[in-house]
Amino acid sequence: MTQEAHHEPAREIDCWLTDMDGVLVHEERALPGAPEFIARLRAKERPFLVLTNNSIYTPRDLRARLAATGIEVPEESIWTSALATATFASQQLPGGSAYVIGEAGLTTALYEAGYTLTDADPDYVILGETRTYSFEGITRAIRLVRDGARFLCTNPDSTGPSADGPVPATGAVAAMITKATGRQPYFVGKPNPMMFRSALNRIDAHSERTAMIGDRMDTDVVAGIEAGLYTYLVLTGSTRRDEVEGWPFRPNEVVDGIADLVDRV
Repeated sequence: MTQEAHHEPAREIDCWLTDMDGVLVHEERALPGAPEFIARLRAKERPFLVLTNNSIYTPRDLRARLAATGIEVPEESIWTSALATATFASQQLPGGSAYVIGEAGLTTALYEAGYTLTDADPDYVILGETRTYSFEGITRAIRLVRDGARFLCTNPDSTGPSADGPVPATGAVAAMITKATGRQPYFVGKPNPMMFRSALNRIDAHSERTAMIGDRMDTDVVAGIEAGLYTYLVLTGSTRRDEVEGWPFRPNEVVDGIADLVDRV
């Protein structure tokens, strides 16, 4: 039986995690079925989170961005790599300090987790997404890591989208710091299943009863599998149907888009 022939999950699903870009929205427009899917989750009071590796924005920013497309997601139902990173750091070293390269999404998350932001002997150098990486800031990060600061990154994405084409992202800048220091970072965001486990804890969900919806095999699907979730791949984002067979792992189901999942809630 092919993956596409399945109609009902082999196990009961009552909690949902979904990626944002390529699943719910594309270029600031809601994808077909996305508003209805989220509305159905809320109407049935299903625990859910919208996940994103983007660490630039706060959940409040992202709630407004989604609302502008017609998708109404509560602020508390958005989980970013910045929030996951702040949660991880505060669990590893409560009340610690960090030198941060990033924007409000990351700095706010760390501040709310009880972290002090400093460039003087920090416990961590934490690298996230920003629209304006500065050579001075990267140089400072290199020196702090060489002096012994632990090296954390929100996500491993090497490029990000812009109106003019790809731009360097966290993974590319992390590679520069690694080359200069010989120190590898720990990436908290997808495809690290840590991102999903922290999300599950956030909504008090169990992996056996949770599904993950994503558009990328190399982040959403593999991390979902490693976290023990039921995985759906949608074809409205980065992955084409003919590319699925080339991977050594498979999602539980491949669907055309999130519209196909509205009746599954």
